[in-house]
Amino acid sequence: MEFIILILLAVFILTVVILNIKIVPQSKAYVIERLGTYSATWQTGFHFKIPFLERVAKQVSLKEQIVDFPPQPVITKDNVTMQIDTVVFFQITDPKLFAYGVERPISAIENLTATTLRNIIGEMELDHTLTSRDVINAKIRGILDEATDPWGIKVNRVELKNILPPKEIQDAMEKQMKAERQRREAILTAEGEKASKILVAEGQKESQILAAEAEKQSAILAAEAVKEAKIKEAEGEAEAILKVEQARAKAIELINQAAPGQGYLTIKSLEAFETAADGKATKLIIPSDLQGLAGLAASAKEVLSDK
Repeated sequence: MEFIILILLAVFILTVVILNIKIVPQSKAYVIERLGTYSATWQTGFHFKIPFLERVAKQVSLKEQIVDFPPQPVITKDNVTMQIDTVVFFQITDPKLFAYGVERPISAIENLTATTLRNIIGEMELDHTLTSRDVINAKIRGILDEATDPWGIKVNRVELKNILPPKEIQDAMEKQMKAERQRREAILTAEGEKASKILVAEGQKESQILAAEAEKQSAILAAEAVKEAKIKEAEGEAEAILKVEQARAKAIELINQAAPGQGYLTIKSLEAFETAADGKATKLIIPSDLQGLAGLAASAKEVLSDK
């Protein structure tokens, strides 16, 4: 009987020991109370809880958490009621403060977010609200982060998920956006037509320039051809004159080589004088040496007499 009692006692003790062995997983923290009072915060690893004296008061996740709050009605500075829903990204940095700092911390964050949002939007007009999401997000995050610090919570980011103005304002905004799209479309169409006309004009201009350049080149080539022809003609005339002069020089050279007599020279002189005095010339050149002229005539007579 005693043996059975010892076995039961051993089994009971072993069961108690096993049940009080705690292994804290990664990204978790356990808040431990001893006799109802905070004792310690267990981090990741192996831990043993004192039976009947200690208990795990709260298991806290250290991961970043996301809470999507439902739309909240807010009123802008120009008295427009809108529905805005927010998303809050937060992380628990102090498990003890989170466990004992505030009752229902998520609900507290939601109420604090709604209040902060109403205060910020109430100082802004509708148009400013719709175009200032980043400013609103930054303001809400700063206020929430400061307010939740005593609760062991750090607010990393706040995002305005949707901003829904009243139906009539939405319709007016849609009409305005449609008109703006039509205006931009008209501008793009006009710019396209303008660009097309510019391209056509540039093409015509380029064509005219090319035509003028062609005419210019044609005129230049024609002038070059005329110039070349005149040069060739002048060169031909110069060549002919040169040939005549060379022939004359050759004739004179041959005459000099033949050593003609005085009678031949006299006859040639008379022939030249006869040509000059044939009545066609308007002027008659008389040798200044009259004696030479008389001698020339006498010589001619003598030659004719001999013949």
